[in-house]
Amino acid sequence: MNWNSAAEFFAMGGYGFYVWGSFIAAAAGMTAEPVLLAVRHRRALERVQAERMRHETPA
Repeated sequence: MNWNSAAEFFAMGGYGFYVWGSFIAAAAGMTAEPVLLAVRHRRALERVQAERMRHETPA
């Protein structure tokens, strides 16, 4: 696997579209998952806090 130029490296012998597309998809998934988990965690904490406030408030 010896490439003579950067263009040949990125072309990956004609499979560059699949290789780099897969790499980008995996990187996007690995980036999106922690972000989405943080959003879900924050929303869950907000729901718990709202529920506590509802129960602590005298009627």
